[in-house]
Amino acid sequence: MIQRPQPDDRFRTRTLRRWYAVSWVFLGLCPPVISALHHTGTTRYGSLALLAVIALCYTTVVAFPRNPVLRPHTFLGVLVLGFGALSLLRGDGAALFIVSLPHFWLFARSPRYSIALSGAAAAATAVGIIRHQSWHVEDFSTGNIVFTLIGYAASVLLGLGVVRIVEQSDERARRLGSELENAQSRLAEAHRLQGATEERERLAREIHDTLAQGFASIIVLAEAARSSLDTDPGRSARQLFSIENTARENLAEARALVGSALRSGPALGSVAKTLRRTLDRFAEDTGLTVTADLPDVECDQPTRIALLRCTQESLANVRKHAAASAVEIVLAPSPDGVELEITDDGQGFVVEDSHGFGLNGMRNRLAELGGELTVTSSLGDGTRVLAVIPTNSQV
Repeated sequence: MIQRPQPDDRFRTRTLRRWYAVSWVFLGLCPPVISALHHTGTTRYGSLALLAVIALCYTTVVAFPRNPVLRPHTFLGVLVLGFGALSLLRGDGAALFIVSLPHFWLFARSPRYSIALSGAAAAATAVGIIRHQSWHVEDFSTGNIVFTLIGYAASVLLGLGVVRIVEQSDERARRLGSELENAQSRLAEAHRLQGATEERERLAREIHDTLAQGFASIIVLAEAARSSLDTDPGRSARQLFSIENTARENLAEARALVGSALRSGPALGSVAKTLRRTLDRFAEDTGLTVTADLPDVECDQPTRIALLRCTQESLANVRKHAAASAVEIVLAPSPDGVELEITDDGQGFVVEDSHGFGLNGMRNRLAELGGELTVTSSLGDGTRVLAVIPTNSQV
């Protein structure tokens, strides 16, 4: 994985380069220019011309880094020749060479090129100084040559140290980037698995609350129709009609599950009418007395579905387990949301001992909407189911 410099890193790099450029101009170019003005003849004009060429090449490389004519290595070659020529003319090129050493590490392709080109510049500077001083034996001094060689050696050591630090930083960045990518991959996989698990749980709950309950109702109605087929044909016909309607509803529910029907947005129809149809079917199929208080409460689609599923599950439990004779259902708005209460006069049960999928499914469904399910029951005293869904799930 290739690590690209971050915006902050690029900004810091540009800032450092600008500061070095300013320092190089004032500490590297200006002193030789001022010194050249005190000379005459060839030394003055030759020095000023060489410094102008070096400054022009640097400006071109910085302003046009992709210039096909003057590339960074060409500029470094100009520096090598320029240092040699200036040293030959003046005999004091060590200072400019030392101040210019960072150029060889900023513009060279690799540390190897940096060492080679800066070494060539050091050699050209030293040779120029020696040649110049050989012409002026009275001024011969090894000071500039020593400073040139010391500067070159120090730049090599410092440059290699900085390169090593940068390589270690890049390696750490690559390692951290790889670890981050792995963590992101694991997180994405965890989200995918969590989403798949939640979808399986949702489908299982929907199948239990719709298709499974419908099939259970069809079985009960079919058994009753068969037992009364000879003694009460009219009742058997009504039960067969209920079987047909239940099967049609199951088919519609199955298509909705396969097609991932909308589960948000405005409710499609009145929740009171939807619950009333469910209660009428239940009363017709079971013969139980059903009392309902169902005002027209407005709510969104998820709330409507949750209220319908809680009603269907509660009535299915009454049919299968309660042995009740009457059921009462009350739907009402409350200061905190919508309340649905379903009670029966059946045999009841111990709530703490019940671990069925139906009650847990209702609790999970309401919890997704921020609601709560309360089940109150005891043996011989019937059962009360209270579902509360908060206002933030309403329109």
